[in-house]
Amino acid sequence: MKDFVIITDSTSDLTLEMRQQFNIEYVPMQYIIDGVEFKASLDWESHSVKEYYDLMRNGLRIYTTQILKDTYLEAFQNAIDAGKDVVYIGCSSALSASIKVALLVAMEMKEQNPDAGIYCIDSLISSLGQGYLAMEASRKRAEGLSAADTAAYIESIKLCVNQCGTVGSLEYLRRAGRVKASKAFFGNLFGVKPLIISDRKGQNFAYKKAKGTANARIGIAEHIVEAANGVYEELFLTHADCAEEMELVKEEILKRAPFKKVTVNTIGPIVGASVGPGTVIAFCLGTEVTIEGNE
Repeated sequence: MKDFVIITDSTSDLTLEMRQQFNIEYVPMQYIIDGVEFKASLDWESHSVKEYYDLMRNGLRIYTTQILKDTYLEAFQNAIDAGKDVVYIGCSSALSASIKVALLVAMEMKEQNPDAGIYCIDSLISSLGQGYLAMEASRKRAEGLSAADTAAYIESIKLCVNQCGTVGSLEYLRRAGRVKASKAFFGNLFGVKPLIISDRKGQNFAYKKAKGTANARIGIAEHIVEAANGVYEELFLTHADCAEEMELVKEEILKRAPFKKVTVNTIGPIVGASVGPGTVIAFCLGTEVTIEGNE
């Protein structure tokens, strides 16, 4: 049985420590500021977290790009040349076209390398939900599963990764086309915070409103605790330069459920460009997501 590499991308929001601990690689996207492209580094090589989100707070729009075909070719070929298979866990196809490029590259490479095992998974989520799936793949690899069996396992659990969060302003998501909600939902958001989940299609779906920030925290906590369904193993929390608010969300969740392990980090530049500063998101493994959002 061949060893395999686990690859994800800039939307996974995995820190360097996480990537090293679980031996996970990532292929970068790009973000564009005033016509200049920057690598969407998960280690914030071009801009600091504060610099990046302050640019958005000051009204600058940051654009993002999908992953180039050549980037996938290089990453997959490096693994094949090393005699390894590939498990790639990409951003939700509802949020990025990158997974489609990855699948095309994998198909082309398999024609030239029939024995190559390249498994590309549409995670149907992003940020630490996607990152969690990559970490789970690493755990299965450590247990001795093959690339094929690991990919099958990740496919079987991906809709059990539950997300719930809120944003400082829904305008970033709406402008980027990264949120689904009814027209009535958008009609009256004064003093109201949207609660946003990842639905069965992998869309960010604004499914409920909360009156004010404090109620939004409660709403996030209640959703995550219900989704966990009595199994409180790992809780993942991430934020867009609003650590204090994230701590308050964490407190609300832990009041209700004694999660054994809590991981908190920062939303990376690609997800951040769509959700904007002030965003907080919680993730856990739990019951399968059944909601399918429609406008």
